[in-house]
Amino acid sequence: MKMSPRRSGPAQHRRIIWQAASLLLAYPDHGQDRRLDMVDRAVAVLDAATRLPLSAAVGHLRSTPLIDACSQYADVFDWKRRRTLFLTYYTAGDTRNRGMALLAFSDVYRAAGAVPPARELPDHLAVLLEFAATVDEKSGYELLSRHRTPIDLLHDGLIGVSPIYAGVIGAVSATLPTATAADLKEARRLAMQGPPVESVGLEPFALTIGVRGGSK
Repeated sequence: MKMSPRRSGPAQHRRIIWQAASLLLAYPDHGQDRRLDMVDRAVAVLDAATRLPLSAAVGHLRSTPLIDACSQYADVFDWKRRRTLFLTYYTAGDTRNRGMALLAFSDVYRAAGAVPPARELPDHLAVLLEFAATVDEKSGYELLSRHRTPIDLLHDGLIGVSPIYAGVIGAVSATLPTATAADLKEARRLAMQGPPVESVGLEPFALTIGVRGGSK
């Protein structure tokens, strides 16, 4: 399938967007101020329109007490409401197929010489964005593009709930290929039906990798 890239400023800026989004999508903790400082410095080179949603998220998080930011994060990225940062959940749910999809992410990380995360599932969007920004841009871009439908579903789910986080996801989406007719059809199907619900096949993997963020 041939995909045409979107235009979102100079091509080299997409890694900056990915890195900034990864830091902004991390669970709020005591390292947040340092992450926000990093985002501020990184996005300064972006044009105003591209920088705006990322800077708005920085401002929001700076002005929100940490305990409230943690609560908001847990409420916003909720599996039950199809607003999860775990990309394979949208297409595989809790099924055997998801175990294979998670393994595919880990294989890409290992092929690039990176160690899969020990405390997070490999399909977490913040993990993938960090990988694409700092380890292997080409492989990261391919994985992001392959999962653009879940990313767009996440964006749609956030618009009415958290415009701040929706803006961050929108900035990421703008670096990816334009959705095809097939992408849009699949997104509509998943939005109507939701992910599969067969709850088998994940326990051995989930026991060794901690998951943070989102409820189930």
